Amino acid sequence: MSGFTRGLTGTAETVRADLVVVGAGIAGLTAALWAAHEGLQVVVLNKGPGWDVTNAEQPTSTFYAQGGVAVVMPGAETGSSDNADSVDRHLADTVAAGGGLTDAAASGLILADGWDSVSALIDWGAEFDRDADGLLLRTREGGHTRRRIIHAGGDATGAAIQRALHEAVRQTAGGDVPPIRFLDDTIATAIHLDDGRAVGVACLRDGRFTSVLAPTVLLATGGAGHLYAATTNPAGATCDGIALALRAGAQVADLEFIQFHPTMLYTAGARGRRTLISEAVRGEGGRLVDVDGRSVTAGVHPMGDLAPRDVVADAVQTAIELTGHPCVYLDIADVGDFETRFPTVTAGVRAAGLDPASGRIPVVPGAHYLCGGVVTDESSRTAVDGLLAAGEVARTGLHGANRLASNSLLEGLVMGRRAAAVAVARREIQVPERAELKAEQPVPVLDREQLQNMMTRHVALRRSAAGLAEVAATLAAAPRRTADSVRDIEDAALTLTASAVVAAAAARTESRGAHVRTDYPLTADVAESRVFRIVDGELREARPVSLPG
Repeated sequence: MSGFTRGLTGTAETVRADLVVVGAGIAGLTAALWAAHEGLQVVVLNKGPGWDVTNAEQPTSTFYAQGGVAVVMPGAETGSSDNADSVDRHLADTVAAGGGLTDAAASGLILADGWDSVSALIDWGAEFDRDADGLLLRTREGGHTRRRIIHAGGDATGAAIQRALHEAVRQTAGGDVPPIRFLDDTIATAIHLDDGRAVGVACLRDGRFTSVLAPTVLLATGGAGHLYAATTNPAGATCDGIALALRAGAQVADLEFIQFHPTMLYTAGARGRRTLISEAVRGEGGRLVDVDGRSVTAGVHPMGDLAPRDVVADAVQTAIELTGHPCVYLDIADVGDFETRFPTVTAGVRAAGLDPASGRIPVVPGAHYLCGGVVTDESSRTAVDGLLAAGEVARTGLHGANRLASNSLLEGLVMGRRAAAVAVARREIQVPERAELKAEQPVPVLDREQLQNMMTRHVALRRSAAGLAEVAATLAAAPRRTADSVRDIEDAALTLTASAVVAAAAARTESRGAHVRTDYPLTADVAESRVFRIVDGELREARPVSLPG
């Protein structure tokens, strides 16, 4: 397909390309860049405004990532016995954190591709922190047995990556037809299907419906943080990709495993996106203590404050319940030159009216990362021909029941590149000349604040049959209406995804990883992923996938 072409279907503009990417974070832009490098014409649907680093709120979770990228560098095996590292060791840490649901084979391939993908990012201009000799600095985070996390700007890794990716996109813009075109302030509303095959995306832009037709569609929409009242995610993390995939016929799995970061900044009554306190703070000597100064993780896990995130988040919640105090504290007295090493955290703490010089930062667990998602193979393909998924929206098997810190940015780089390779192979597949826009059907749309409040109360770190049943009943009774505004489209996606999360949590009658059932505190001997899809308009569980326990 040479260049972008347009047509009209009714009142809707039609844009044609070789690949349409829904989302503008690390997975989406990585895929767009690799595809453009191979000569494809790419359209990127960005739900937020056009890229401007000075915007007060950014649309992607990538921008807000603090800690870094977990990656094993060449030659790491030859270090001292305490520092020697390898992909196999990284895989072992990943599997240990994943609560029995990590796909070791798929994960090993992703981790093995890590350094090549990071090297490409560096070639695109990403500048990671280095020592006086020019060597990449590395830190350690929860669940890692080695210092293997590279970072940028101290704790501004995601912002540095987002800037580098956009600059790389800008540099592709020479010529009459730039290979990558952004449709900003645009939300996807449906996947166009032709005989069961994805052939494009319907979207809402400037109050008008638009269609982007392409032989390959990549969902890279991020996560589900705004299922909850408070989250580390930006405002755009409203489950869009999960809903799009389900309605198109794809499968989802492991949605019950929503990772709550142990250290989200606590401010009473706050809603929406809250400041994350990077796990790297604990990697550099920070300690979690309760209101009385007692260690939160003492006796809980051999790795203490650097245990996997599910363990630490559970310990924090337990301390809050035992003391009756609304938060615990991150003691940073032993973190050298805190404000220089962690400028992003420092700015967030000060913006909340707190002073990091006090030495203690109030924190609580906060909705952070969706460990499950749209089921894909090792190349990002879903069960729907032509529909791919990469990044947080996808379930590759890397994260299992609990994500190992800083594996997410690495996964986005690797799977974005693989998605581009699939799109290159599909470039000659023909798609219809025009997309028929079907009349929008009424869908369940629950009031967002009501949904967030009940998910926070019943489907966060502690779950039970009674609480899950109450939420399920409320979701089933949600009023149906046509979603024809951005807010309604997002709320419909939140409602559908919440229903899938609750169904998966109710089906998992055990406690595992980020999923804790107060009425089923033990972990089953066999680890099974709960797989769901929509059949005849109803959300139904498919046959579980058994993995080694």
